[in-house]
Amino acid sequence: MNQTETTIDAVILWVDGNDKEHRKKMLPYLEVSSKINDEGFRTRFDQVNEIEFTVYSILKFAPFIRNIFIITDNQTPSFLKDKGSNHSFHKVVIVDHKEVFDGFEEYLPTFNNRSIESCLHRIPNLAEHFIYMNDDFFLINKTVPEDFFRNGLPVLRGKWLNLDENIFYKKFSKQRYGHKYAQQASAKLAGHSRYYNFRHTPHPMRKSTLAEYFSKHQGVFLNNIQHRFRNKTQVLPQGLSNHLEIKNKTCYLENDLKLIYFRSYKKPLPWYKYKLQYRSSDKLFMGLQSLDRCPPKTLNFFFDWLTNRILS
Repeated sequence: MNQTETTIDAVILWVDGNDKEHRKKMLPYLEVSSKINDEGFRTRFDQVNEIEFTVYSILKFAPFIRNIFIITDNQTPSFLKDKGSNHSFHKVVIVDHKEVFDGFEEYLPTFNNRSIESCLHRIPNLAEHFIYMNDDFFLINKTVPEDFFRNGLPVLRGKWLNLDENIFYKKFSKQRYGHKYAQQASAKLAGHSRYYNFRHTPHPMRKSTLAEYFSKHQGVFLNNIQHRFRNKTQVLPQGLSNHLEIKNKTCYLENDLKLIYFRSYKKPLPWYKYKLQYRSSDKLFMGLQSLDRCPPKTLNFFFDWLTNRILS
């Protein structure tokens, strides 16, 4: 396939967890109502408007992207409420949960990114080739289609690791049902005895990969979309997609992540300044996880840096 003929979309999941209506919608489904104020729980939903930089970074550093689909629950990011103020926003399409859960509305409302990610292939008019991003992913240098797809096949960035169940000392550790566990479950479901660990980078995916798998394994699909909050029986859809592509030899593997990534903000501000000044020039991607936990001074620094990098 000629790379210049490959149509590529971007998909972003977004929620404004600070929205009172969203909190009110969530409350009846919590087993313990006080959990709604728990910091570890809230960080999955709270945001600091970082999605604005995500969208602008795509527009600047990946102009080949056709559409930017933002999946939300009856919400719109504030900077998009007047789309006419920027002609570039014609690429942005808001997609409601009801659209991707069409025919499965009994599982709404949902507050579970894994459930929503299981429906990415159901986005109306989504291209066969798309890049899935969280709202805390940013492009920070010019990209080309080949950074994501080569000859029509996804470029997967990560490295092979052993399953925890095959590592002797981990057999005695308390099992945690987080991101890594869900990745490993995805690998095993696809028939692998190891797992290809992907990190906080954009995920190139093909719509047909999950669509075809879920059409043949509807039980997996239904189990993955029915849980309103994360559940240990769920697999990670993008991890499943990756391992299916690897199994079918329909992808390229890259161990160079091209990533600068932060998820803890306890270090002094000069450390972050040093990292961004001297360690970002050859990177394509930045991940800033849980910015809602970032101290104000450090957050302002990151936003100033992103403004100069992306909006100037």
